[in-house]
Parts: sequence; structure tokens; C-alpha cells
Amino acid sequence: MKKKLAVLTSGGDAPGMNAAIRSVVRVGISRGLDVIGIRRGYKGLLEGDLFQLTPRDVSNIIQRGGTILKTSRSEEFKTTEGQQKAKAILEQHKIDGLILIGGDGTFRGGDRLGKIWHGQIIGVPGTIDNDLYGTDYTIGFDTAINTALEAIDKIRDTADSHERIFVVEVMGRHSGFIAQAVGVSGGAEEILVPEHPFELGDVARRIREGRQRGKTSSIIIVAEGEETGGAVNVAKQLAPLAGYEMRVVILGYLQRGGTPTAADRLLATKLGAYAVDLFTQGATGVMAGEVGGILCATPLSETWSKKKPLDKYLTSIQPQLAS
Repeated sequence: MKKKLAVLTSGGDAPGMNAAIRSVVRVGISRGLDVIGIRRGYKGLLEGDLFQLTPRDVSNIIQRGGTILKTSRSEEFKTTEGQQKAKAILEQHKIDGLILIGGDGTFRGGDRLGKIWHGQIIGVPGTIDNDLYGTDYTIGFDTAINTALEAIDKIRDTADSHERIFVVEVMGRHSGFIAQAVGVSGGAEEILVPEHPFELGDVARRIREGRQRGKTSSIIIVAEGEETGGAVNVAKQLAPLAGYEMRVVILGYLQRGGTPTAADRLLATKLGAYAVDLFTQGATGVMAGEVGGILCATPLSETWSKKKPLDKYLTSIQPQLAS
């Protein structure tokens, strides 16, 4: 009797999720498995929205953003009763393994489910934030930074023409990976991230010093979230300190959509296939990742409990690049 391997996407969507789904389905079927799709993440699981996937179901999706399985967040699944209900539905459908494509919230849920359900659980890192320990890059990160960079390049043209200061907010609620990547590659004068405490008085001083050196425009990248205060709060407090008017741009959900880059398609394809391999090898409670070009499995609990640091070298040279 064939083993049944289910797959779902949960939490925020990320470009490349479809490529991962495609890889799971086609590699899984080639390994002699029945692959079952679950619509709308844990919410769909609790509703019993499971269906069989075939190679044709995933044709022509590798280039599409978003997720054909849809995604959502489920408050019910966070409860003990919800997890018991999910366990019963998985047992009712005779599911042997579950592949979770998502971020830390998805993996926290999977870790809890794994404590009460006998099946195997494998995570695939699908989040634009790139904040999961156990993989150099997460699916969707490369596309997100390229999308944000395109917008910042356009903002730079206006900032230069009008000699203005723009404060641009990018995603990364508790993580500065997107901010650092787009800030450095977009030539930003300041990059404000949760990982590195900052004083707005110091930022204001550097802006004034830049004006004295002949800088007529500036781009300040701010990672969203309470740690930075967000672009609106930063601009409100920074303008009177610096003595210059500031414009705010919040890129928001723009960063999540769009056609995945080649890098994201390749990573998603590789990690989706590797997740299937981990399942066939009997692994459970781990995330499929790639570190230094080597595929590796990291316990789900470590993906959020261990902190992946920002690039220290880029952090060290940023002040010189912005001079």
C-alpha cells in the first residue's frame, strides 16, 4: 500500500512556494507516494479540505507567485483542541507524513502537532523574511529583495530630483535581512533594523553631516516592527532632529507577490525534493535547508530558537558606503 504524503502552505505567501509544491508532488510521486494537497494551511486541514495531487495539477506553476494551495492563519489550530482535531483528520485520511511550507509560525504549529501525531513532519522554509536558522536563504527572499530594490531605485530618482529625504519601510517584523539586503544594494544612507539598536539623534547628525559634504538627497531603509518603530514613527521623530522634511514610503505587501526569481525557483525545487527524501528516509520534526551549498536537516525547534545573524561584514562597511 502506498504511503500518503500531504503538503500545505501556511502563513504569509512567498514567491517560490508553487515551485516547492511542484517539486514535492512530482518527486513524491516518482518515489511511489500518493501526494495529498491541503488547501488554506492549518485552517483547511481543520476543515478536512484534502485532495489528491497529480503531476498535471502542478503543470505550469513554477513561474507563478503566491501558492495554488492558498494560505491562511488559524487561531483554532493554536489551541490544544484544534491540534487534536488536526490529528484526528490526518488519521482519518491515513496520512503518513506532512510537509509544511512556511515560516516560524508554521513550524511552531508543526512542532506541537508532532508531539501528539504519529506521522512524520518535514518543514520547507518559505518566508520572505529569511529569518529561519538552518538555511542560508528561505524561499521568497531573493524575489522580495529584488522587488523592493526596483521600487527603491525609482524612489531614488525622485529623491535626487527634488533633493529630498525618503524613509522607506520594508518587511521584516523582527528581522533586518530584507532591510540590509535592499539597503546595501540600493545605496541607502541609513539602514535601521531590529538587530542593531540605534539612536535617532545619531542618525540625524549623520544626515546633517552628509548635507554639509554635499549630499542633496538620502534614502533611509527601515525594517517594520516595534523594534524600529516603523517608517512613519521614525520620520516623525527624525525630521525635527535633522531639520529636514521627510517623505515616507511603505512598500508593504508589494514585496510578497510577483514572479519568483530563478534563484527562488531553484531553491524551492531543491528543498521541496529534499523534503521528500527526508520523509522517505524516516526523518521527522526537521526542516529541509541548505547551508554553504550543502543540504541539511535542522530540528524544527531550532529554526526559531536559534538566531541567524545578519551579515556582519556588510554591517561593518555600511557607514563607509554611505559617506
